[in-house]
Amino acid sequence: MLGLIGKKIGMTRAFSESGDSIPVTIIHAGPCSVINRKTNEKDGYSALQLGFYETDEKKITKPQAGHFKKNNLKCFKFLREFRVDDKVLKKYPQGSVLSPNIFKANEIINVTGTSKGRGFAGVVKRYNFHGKNMTHGTHESFRGTGSIGQCATPSRVVRGKKMPGHMGNKKVTVRNLTIFKVDEKRNLIMLKGAVPGHRNSLITLQKIK
Repeated sequence: MLGLIGKKIGMTRAFSESGDSIPVTIIHAGPCSVINRKTNEKDGYSALQLGFYETDEKKITKPQAGHFKKNNLKCFKFLREFRVDDKVLKKYPQGSVLSPNIFKANEIINVTGTSKGRGFAGVVKRYNFHGKNMTHGTHESFRGTGSIGQCATPSRVVRGKKMPGHMGNKKVTVRNLTIFKVDEKRNLIMLKGAVPGHRNSLITLQKIK
């Protein structure tokens, strides 16, 4: 569905009309330019390719610069595709600009970002394992993984076993977040609740309907 590319500014709180304090995440969304249009006839699917954060040609790769020159458009640092139907595709020609006004207050959307990287982590932190007893003869390994495999059958560690490893820094989608407020003048969108990623990280907002 149609959406926007944005940057996470941070979290704060806002007050509803009844005076309740609501935690909100502020997103600097757009404006995003339509760089390319994918069609069913040519590409096998219909989508809009949007560009965000205008930059200099020297700060992007030569293939990217050639892509922008081919379409006679300015250079952008970030590109993302949004699958849309044919009606929406015809509504936004190449070069048109999308702003936060495509969203409305109280609208429910999906938000995608990259979670914070936590480095190498054990199973207690990574998967909320309980750990071992602190008494009754336990020594040296209180937060260890424990047994990870079987003996004769199947005599191997099964694929996908929860083990220590790199935590975070993965693509995460939070579904059904509610828009608290849309500030069209400053290109800001306030979302109720938390959004994955650190401050200034790239975020994509996508309509559900």
